[in-house]
Amino acid sequence: MSAMANSYPQAPANWALPDRGKVAMAGLIIAESAIFTIFVVAYLFYVGKSLTGPSPREVLETPIFYTICLLSSSLTVHLAAKSLARDRVGAFLGLWVLTIVLGGAFMYGTAQEWHRLIYEHGLTISTNLFGTTYYSLVGLHAFHVTAGLLMLSMVAIFALVGRVGVQHSRRVEVLSMYWHFVDAVWVVVFTVVYVVGR
Repeated sequence: MSAMANSYPQAPANWALPDRGKVAMAGLIIAESAIFTIFVVAYLFYVGKSLTGPSPREVLETPIFYTICLLSSSLTVHLAAKSLARDRVGAFLGLWVLTIVLGGAFMYGTAQEWHRLIYEHGLTISTNLFGTTYYSLVGLHAFHVTAGLLMLSMVAIFALVGRVGVQHSRRVEVLSMYWHFVDAVWVVVFTVVYVVGR
């Protein structure tokens, strides 16, 4: 009988609850992914159904450089979080600020594209179905990038005044999860808008 009792797997002695911040961020990411899925499906459903121009093929230019900037920022934010976990605050701050610069460059590229589409091609959110779905999808992503940049900037300000240390590394990792999500969503948006949708 005692041999049977000992045959059951034992729970690890050092098991602990998962980090609350990471669980909360994972929940937010799942919810936001559902919203983005709706916008992506709407874009794909209505692409090519506009009765009037301009069409995506006529006006869209593929933002390769700004996409590289945004995707590179995923690497810099990861390295920044690892640096802070190793108590290398100077390296953390440099990589963190570089992440903000790369994200800002991406937003600059988005603003340039919108300016060109509106003033050179007359494409607004009310021009046709393409304009409505394009600005809704890309605008939703731009909103999330802007929110991320604001959070990253707040951390950078605290770091500059010496209020960020190794004890904050878990919180920084949670914020970097959000930034990775923003980058991953852009891969989907880029594929749908600039590759499939043209």
